[in-house]
Amino acid sequence: MKGLLICTEKLPVPPIRGGAIQTYIAGIVNILGKHHNVTVLGTSDPSLPQEETRENVRYVRVNGQGVFELYAKEVVQYLRNNSYDIIHVFNRPRLVPLIREVCPRARIILSMHNDMFDPAKIEPDVAIKAIEETERIITISNYVGKVICELYPQAASKVRTIYSGVNLDVFVPWERSQTAKQIRNQLRSEYKLNGKQVILFVGRLTPKKGADVLVRAMNELSRRHSDIALVLVGGSWYSVDKVSDYVAYVRALAARSPVPVITTGYVPAEQIHHWFWAGDIFVCPSQWEEPLARVHYEAMAAGLPFVTTQRGGNPEVIINGNGLLVEQPENPQAFAEKLHTLLSNRDLQRRMGNAGRRLAEERFTWSRVAKEVLQVWNG
Repeated sequence: MKGLLICTEKLPVPPIRGGAIQTYIAGIVNILGKHHNVTVLGTSDPSLPQEETRENVRYVRVNGQGVFELYAKEVVQYLRNNSYDIIHVFNRPRLVPLIREVCPRARIILSMHNDMFDPAKIEPDVAIKAIEETERIITISNYVGKVICELYPQAASKVRTIYSGVNLDVFVPWERSQTAKQIRNQLRSEYKLNGKQVILFVGRLTPKKGADVLVRAMNELSRRHSDIALVLVGGSWYSVDKVSDYVAYVRALAARSPVPVITTGYVPAEQIHHWFWAGDIFVCPSQWEEPLARVHYEAMAAGLPFVTTQRGGNPEVIINGNGLLVEQPENPQAFAEKLHTLLSNRDLQRRMGNAGRRLAEERFTWSRVAKEVLQVWNG
């Protein structure tokens, strides 16, 4: 069967500039390519060729310039000249009716990673048409599926949750690898973190991700714990180190914090796991209805206990005591309390971290994700 995966216009595949959707596609595509004739259609990048084949998978890149309308034209033009049995669209329901016009017989699958069915992002008549023309809607969390079905109840029979995955060979507990131990020691030495319990944030520095709330939580924590530090890994946008107003605000808070706060700026995707090795406790302080942040899987795979928020799909990854849930994400005190629980009990940290790694091995492998996607493809 000839299959086409269509990525979004924002970032390229492979995920050389990061991105959750790009990472997802890269995680499953080689396995799909063993069973079917697979092409990935995505946006161009100066460091990647317009066309190439890697491990039985063909990559075609068109110049969408990060703008949906331009990208959609390029996608439609490509499909006028190339036919596929199955077309798997990622997170762009607006593409579906356009694809159907030029591919009347193709089976269309839609993967949803966030709120692109929100009426502010798609006209209701276009959304209804997209649902009608789609055979199956895969969501990365039950929360994403629930929101779609609340807006469009007719989608209910087509929605299926397939949780994302993580590379268990890259994200490993630091104790299991000599290389990881060396990198952990190097980073902790370089950033003066030796002897500290390191609290870790990994993500874009934007208001909805909540790094500022986490920095403010340090004020309370510093009264109870003298041996802590906070590391904020990430820039304002993938592969960008621009200092936005919010980044400047977070850095100003960090400068006044009674606890050492390190802001790394943008870290290349292929080095992110180094910081999971350097950290001790991971925190996802999301302020918005997060679809389900993939950093949870990375923290679990790295054997870190984590604290997350009761927002969107995030609570769905708290299973068998692998993490703690903050019910008032806007309140720094709420984070301080949960972090105090972990910081005061190294044995609890270890047990939670081990539970997370076990869970990642059992449920969140890319081979499991690919197997479930293949089930959908094979009908």
